[in-house]
Amino acid sequence: MYSFPTVKIILFYVIFYICLAGIFVGTIQALLLTLSNYKPTYQDRVAPPDSPRPYTDRGPLEADTTQKKVCRFHRSLLGSCSGVEDRNFGFNEGKPCIIVKLNRIVFFRPKAPSTNESLPEPLQAKAQPNLIPIYCKNKRDEDEGKIGEIKYFGMGDGFPLQYYPYYGKLLQPQYLQPLVAIQFTNLTLDQELRVECKAFGDNIGYSEKDRYQGRFDIKFTIKS
Repeated sequence: MYSFPTVKIILFYVIFYICLAGIFVGTIQALLLTLSNYKPTYQDRVAPPDSPRPYTDRGPLEADTTQKKVCRFHRSLLGSCSGVEDRNFGFNEGKPCIIVKLNRIVFFRPKAPSTNESLPEPLQAKAQPNLIPIYCKNKRDEDEGKIGEIKYFGMGDGFPLQYYPYYGKLLQPQYLQPLVAIQFTNLTLDQELRVECKAFGDNIGYSEKDRYQGRFDIKFTIKS
């Protein structure tokens, strides 16, 4: 049978842990009261690239008073990089495709370049007022002339502004962001090549401290 001091100690710890649990639950509830179901409190626009997830057709568009309408995006727009006819996306033939998207940022509305001077020369003649263009080139000087032809597939070969802003999963549960497919059809064989791709927009910045902000680079080594 427990002595009286032992009972007091047990009772103390029971009350102590109940109070700790109450404080924990209270702080979590207070935190949840500060969070919005529709907009994140803090946003980070930078995320490392990843492998594409399975692309699915989400059926007819539906919207009610609590949801925003969304635009369709058909994978057929990606041409030979759509994965419909070539499920290996050109890798077996040494003509790899990569699929590019802008990160989903709630309420972020990208702005098209206001002047052609900010664009690479090959893009200046094709600039469109409602499009975020993307452009790839060799990252290193020693790879000049080794990248070969680069093909772009998508709506205008960029990211159309009618898909933005993104309002979040609750308001746009069927949202599909636009994609751009980039195919490298004539890479030099048996060499490591580095390619850098950039998205161009008035409110898309770049940082030397983060190579994934507004751009990314990728390495290719195609064996003969």
